[in-house]
Amino acid sequence: MSYLPSASGKATLLGLAAPVCWGMSVGLVRSITEQFGLAAGLSILYVSTCLFLVFFLGLPRISAYPRKYLFLGIPLANVCSVCFCLSLYLSDGGQQTVEVGMVNYLWPCLVVLFAVLFNGQKARWWIAPGVVISFLGVMMVLGGEKGVQPAEIWMHVQNNPWSYVLAFVGAVAWAAYSNFTRAWSNGENPTLIVFAIDSVMFSCLWLAGYGDISHASFTGWASVAIGAVAMGGSYAAWSYGVTKGNITILAIASYFTPVLSCLFATVWIGASLDGAFWQGVAVIVLGSLLCWSSTVMHK
Repeated sequence: MSYLPSASGKATLLGLAAPVCWGMSVGLVRSITEQFGLAAGLSILYVSTCLFLVFFLGLPRISAYPRKYLFLGIPLANVCSVCFCLSLYLSDGGQQTVEVGMVNYLWPCLVVLFAVLFNGQKARWWIAPGVVISFLGVMMVLGGEKGVQPAEIWMHVQNNPWSYVLAFVGAVAWAAYSNFTRAWSNGENPTLIVFAIDSVMFSCLWLAGYGDISHASFTGWASVAIGAVAMGGSYAAWSYGVTKGNITILAIASYFTPVLSCLFATVWIGASLDGAFWQGVAVIVLGSLLCWSSTVMHK
């Protein structure tokens, strides 16, 4: 009897690396933008990621993509990238960086919600409480030890509103992009195109004078190296896993990304997270899982 995993099992194991890598993104992007500035740091990160993706995925065939997807679908991923990175760059300290990351992690429940509203996906009734629970989890994260008190949360957000707003806009953009990809992509993987456009945008800003790499430390360069492998590797591993592995296991694992993100942030950027914060994260994960299960149980 062989104890070695099957080809599907190996693909699933490889795919499980993706949520781990995604969980590293909040801490790494924050560290990179602190070290290099927004434009220079992200330009170096995305160019490095593109090189990584070319090596593993090869060059994309632009002609294989419908025009409406190229001009309406893919740009939403770039909007998400810009909003996500800006929200982390503008955040004030490790605690707020992770809070902003949790707002952005509303995207799993929004992906499911948009699929039901706009893409013909069928779902059971508990998708509604799943969405509400996810938003409640974010309110718990923002409320901290004071709990879910809307007035207190509003005051907290007002201290740095753009950071939270951009994180939410990024989540909405990614949810829309995911559904457009399902509907319009013809099964093609647009990852390299997305990162290439991001690279051009941030490189232009860097050439315009926004960014300075002269004061970057070893931690900054290490963040770039790890970030390129993590971001490029996550997409490559995820694409391989969902194509040849067990997509149900991978989908469940992806919803625990917020937990992994918080764990990595406590180590990499020194975020101090209390018990109330972790309870909020658990509620976000629970809400996302409810949204996901509402579509699976409908089949």
